[in-house]
Amino acid sequence: MNLHEEKYNKYALVREMMETSGIVDSFDPEVSKEFVHGVTSKKGLFLTGEGSSRIFPAKRAIYASLKKGLPFTVVTDGCTQAEEYDLDKFAVFAASNSGQTKEVVRLTTLLKNRKHDAVFGLTANPNTKLEEIASATSVLKCGKEDAVAATKSVVEQGLFYDSLLRKIAGEKMEGLGELAKKTEEALTLNIDPAITNTIRNASIIYFAGRNTGVAEELALKTNEITRKKSAYLEGTFAVHGIEEVMDKSEVLIWIEPFQAEQEKFNECLVKGVGMNIVAISSKPTMFPTIIIPDGGEYAEYVQLAAGWNVLVETGISLGINLDKPTRARKVGNEYIPE
Repeated sequence: MNLHEEKYNKYALVREMMETSGIVDSFDPEVSKEFVHGVTSKKGLFLTGEGSSRIFPAKRAIYASLKKGLPFTVVTDGCTQAEEYDLDKFAVFAASNSGQTKEVVRLTTLLKNRKHDAVFGLTANPNTKLEEIASATSVLKCGKEDAVAATKSVVEQGLFYDSLLRKIAGEKMEGLGELAKKTEEALTLNIDPAITNTIRNASIIYFAGRNTGVAEELALKTNEITRKKSAYLEGTFAVHGIEEVMDKSEVLIWIEPFQAEQEKFNECLVKGVGMNIVAISSKPTMFPTIIIPDGGEYAEYVQLAAGWNVLVETGISLGINLDKPTRARKVGNEYIPE
């Protein structure tokens, strides 16, 4: 996709996706500095929110903390389930772009009523209900999103958590200029029309890949952007029983496939089911592959951008209005003051 052709630039969704590289380039890692003491005063960090505000930012943070071996527990769950947890030993970060998400407001209110002293907010809008409740709140710089599908805000939320964990670990957050360039490249890659055609004709679009939030977030965006059914198949879920009900009209998009698992997926899904597998990867695979830049320690941001690119091409090829889903809403469940 690009901003030069009218078929792309007429959509707020595309324009907001294309702002992402600039948001990455201008991100200030110091925005999380004021939260370090409050977070490290607890034994762990609980990241919550609903939908896109939780899936990619929280799961990427967990993946990064485990990969680095940080001596600090990072976990996530949805707000309503979190009401059943004892979170006294955790610093809690609740993300809501609107700052008005009902489940977020309900959980943070509950925790404050329990005298929890480390409940923080992350939002894209100032002066919200979340900011009123939270001990402290960081307001994103990305600006308002007009498209229903959240995009640029998801990336900035991820960068915020990334900067916070790096500060806790005593690391510097460097290389954002290079990441911005690679994100731009992933957003503007020319997608092979044969791959777009395979995806647009699929009855169901499955996603597989590491549990970093990338594949899961793209599964959600598939519903909003292409109006097709989708599912995220974690780990080896795709070859552990679901193949019994798959058929050749479906497709699996695999994000950065593990080399050790490719033959098994090929045997079960391509040969066994007769379905197509398409890979998005920084290196060649045994499947039709969209080759993307290697983002290194920031790889997930580049992968997400490439996935957006694929979904936009698919949606446009289907003649869909990318900005106006019929039922999906910008705020899934909005808090309305009584």
